[in-house]
Amino acid sequence: MLTVHPEQRQPFTFAVRQALQGINDSAIEADLLFLEAWEMHPSSHLGATLRASQIRRANPGLVAAIGAELKAGSTSAARKRS
Repeated sequence: MLTVHPEQRQPFTFAVRQALQGINDSAIEADLLFLEAWEMHPSSHLGATLRASQIRRANPGLVAAIGAELKAGSTSAARKRS
């Protein structure tokens, strides 16, 4: 029997990298990576919206840290273009 192991996506933000340190639960890892992706590119799909809402409610500090990092990144990217 052939088993496929999906590649784990690496976190984009320092906040999620830090939150994942010491986590040895694939469901939690998937949730935090999903949250990061959601914060970067929100979806209007109902299932994704509900999942993001639950994870956001459980991790308000992480949501704030991701948002601040993404905002700082977009600000510095805009400065580089100018």
